[in-house]
Amino acid sequence: MTPPRTRRRAGGQGATPAHNLPRRGAVRRAQAITTYGIGSLVAVDHESFVVSGLDEADRSWSNAESPRIYERRLARLLDVDYFRLPPASEDTSRDGLRVRRFPLMHSCPECTELQPHRLFNPPSGRSVCGTCEVDLVPSRFVVACEAGHLDEFPYWQWVHRSPDRGSDTAGRCGGKLRLRSSGRTSSLRSILVSCTCERAPEVSMEGSFRKSALKDLRLKCRGTRPWLGTSAPAQECGLPLRTLQRGSSSVWQPVLKSALSIPPWSHGRADPLAEHWDALRQIDNPDHIEFYLKGAFRGECPVALEEVMALLEAEREEDPDTENAPSFDHRYRALRSKEYERLRSGNDESEHSREEQFVCETPLGNQEVLGPLGVTGPMLVKKLREVRALKAFTRLVDAESTTDAKEMPLSEAPLRWLPAMEVHGEGVFLRLSEDRLAAWEAAPAVAARAERMRTAHQRVLDERADDPSRVVLSPATPRMVLLHTLAHILINEWSLEAGYPAASLRERLYSGDDMAGMLIYTATSDSAGSLGGLVAQGEPDTLDRTVRSALHRAAWCSADPLCMETDASSVSGNLAACHACVMLPETSCEHNNVLLDRALLVGAPEDPSLGFFGRVLGH
Repeated sequence: MTPPRTRRRAGGQGATPAHNLPRRGAVRRAQAITTYGIGSLVAVDHESFVVSGLDEADRSWSNAESPRIYERRLARLLDVDYFRLPPASEDTSRDGLRVRRFPLMHSCPECTELQPHRLFNPPSGRSVCGTCEVDLVPSRFVVACEAGHLDEFPYWQWVHRSPDRGSDTAGRCGGKLRLRSSGRTSSLRSILVSCTCERAPEVSMEGSFRKSALKDLRLKCRGTRPWLGTSAPAQECGLPLRTLQRGSSSVWQPVLKSALSIPPWSHGRADPLAEHWDALRQIDNPDHIEFYLKGAFRGECPVALEEVMALLEAEREEDPDTENAPSFDHRYRALRSKEYERLRSGNDESEHSREEQFVCETPLGNQEVLGPLGVTGPMLVKKLREVRALKAFTRLVDAESTTDAKEMPLSEAPLRWLPAMEVHGEGVFLRLSEDRLAAWEAAPAVAARAERMRTAHQRVLDERADDPSRVVLSPATPRMVLLHTLAHILINEWSLEAGYPAASLRERLYSGDDMAGMLIYTATSDSAGSLGGLVAQGEPDTLDRTVRSALHRAAWCSADPLCMETDASSVSGNLAACHACVMLPETSCEHNNVLLDRALLVGAPEDPSLGFFGRVLGH
């Protein structure tokens, strides 16, 4: 990671100016999407930075260290032409992820002064007090709003209890701010802020995290976006501000979207056409398409005309079936539906070349052994490719339950690309019997229990929405909760039986009126995933033993009876689910461990019929 350069250095005649930027630590490439993405705060030793936006990335990201990747279905969903891997910097690299110092407010533990970093007069390239020569401490506190803006904590107003807002924290009273710790406790009460003007008493930071703490000072969001630098002027926002710890997970949450590479896009031959699809979709006549391609490629197109026509037809098949302009959710459901169809139908390896990135085959064993479980259609996904793209990010609100209005873009100017990760792996796909599932869903007790979960979850979504007309609807249905919980117990079981770390396995749910399946796979960017171990678990006899063992394990939790008898959580909507039984690492779950219930799997003591698999356990 490198801070942006402060001035342009002269280079040789006609040469590109050398950056010579100082390096400040390193993060893994995958973390640049999931943990330390654009707009997030990164702690490096005793310093703190915010990852800069993408406006300068076309110049600073080397094509060799940040190559383009293509996934047409996902690119179309996100309205971009292509994706780029975050830069993988070597020791000889002269650039990488750009960062900016934030927060700017620092304190010196020796002289206790609290002021912007530059006023300490630190030596070039160091973050130390110019007088005391000790390491400066970045402000532990920042403020943010639900629209995604980020700002410094208003220490001056907090000390003076003044509603006035200005850009200079010390110029209105002639004094200087100071920050010290009394050392009596580890709470906020021991963090004391004062001003040398002596017009205000020394105050503690206690109470600064209350929802109305800054509202009481009549402070509202100014719309600041420090990750975009001075090129992004503040725009008045006006939303309430919340105080956050600099390292809190609420400061930054990624909005990630992903897609599997499925035929006819999974062989990579369509990549040269990435920037031409919008134009090609406007042309129906094959002769006109051929003429366009000859002009676009100045000669022979690298993709045969027949294959281009087949790709266009496949893309039109994925168009949402709606008369009005399809929403993002409609298009994303259409993407998932197409994946579900392809996972059901398979894609035999023997029929394709080695470049094929999606291989899905029917297991050789007798699938009838799965009939008593209500499980059907297992498929062995021997090879898969997933592209995960960072679409935007949020602050304070859950990225899974937010609307576009609360998503903060990654750049000031619109770009035709997004940062993304390309991961390869293997997996097992299975479905539930539609007939048995329909009969189970129709049971009044099942519908009532799922409705309790949906109501609790919807209440949270309603409270988070600033516009009642844009409230996100809870996806809780008996089918979705059942599939979600079953996926979790299978991941836990395979982590024990097959030797996979739970964090290296991931779920992908297909729940809808015409879908009832799940894909559990090992799409990771490390070596934990494509050695064939998970595919071997999909053979019918092995899968039968795994499902039965997982169900027996889920029938009892070390936190029972409290876990089984709990009411729906006001935050997650969960019922019988906790970290001792079915919850997973965040990297494994699509829904952040929300909407889980063991009772819909195995039944409850007072009503065994609640469980879809109740008869398997002999209830």
